[in-house]
Amino acid sequence: MISIIGSGRVGSALAFLCASNTLDDIVLVNKTESEAIGEAMDISNAIPKNSSITISGTSDFSKIRNSEIVVITASSGTYLKSRTEMIGQQVKMLQEISSEVVKFAPNSKVVVVSNPLDVLTYVFLRESKFPKNKVLGVASSLDSSRFQLLLAEELKANQSEIKDAIVLGEHGDSMVPVFSRAMCKDTPVEDLLSEEQKKSITLKLIGYWKKLRDYKARSVFGIAKNTYDVLESISKDKQISIPASVLLEGQYGISDVCIGIPVKISKNGVDGINEIKLSDFELDSLKKSAKIVKEYL
Repeated sequence: MISIIGSGRVGSALAFLCASNTLDDIVLVNKTESEAIGEAMDISNAIPKNSSITISGTSDFSKIRNSEIVVITASSGTYLKSRTEMIGQQVKMLQEISSEVVKFAPNSKVVVVSNPLDVLTYVFLRESKFPKNKVLGVASSLDSSRFQLLLAEELKANQSEIKDAIVLGEHGDSMVPVFSRAMCKDTPVEDLLSEEQKKSITLKLIGYWKKLRDYKARSVFGIAKNTYDVLESISKDKQISIPASVLLEGQYGISDVCIGIPVKISKNGVDGINEIKLSDFELDSLKKSAKIVKEYL
């Protein structure tokens, strides 16, 4: 069973993907129970007719009992200028959720989606005392998808022709796009881009969510799909390698903080950390990003 805490836009989009792909039974938990029930009723009509999975909505945390996976998408409000502007409210909310997850789903793998992503992933680990391989935050894979798109646009290529475009570090203003590994049609993108172009792409990447908000309230489908890929990997034991926010213990010279780094994911949750080679500038930027996240803890 997959329990999704928060039945707002992201939570309901994720539930739709899980249901329409018959991933597993789903429980939507929301503070306002009627909203969770309504979303569950709607999504139930998208379950394939040959499937036996179910979806329900509730405000009762006991319904998440024995979940294999718990996803946290809940928010205490809407941030407008920075993902960290509601950090106090969000941490308090996360602490309350973590106590319920510990009580009812102590053996689950936990996927954090709520912002500030890296801070809340660390807070959940600290509060729950869960094994570090069972908790991860999903956002760097979304940033990587955006990086791939921006590279394709700048180089007038198809997205499929851009390979190994990954973003590490904070899901925020200090994120680190890894230009040194990205390829376009078998050519390193660093051979194709000037320093000015790289700076421009980085600024567009950091500001992508704000530009999106000029047109709609928030990102929904991108983060829902990236999160679904993680749930499918865990549920179906389909190993994938993506950047995700996990606890570092000396990797890249960084400790006691959660930030986005390359990891392997499988039925066990986080199956390992990939320490990839970075340029000196990228490694220094990653360490600075970790320091910024630590200041919020």
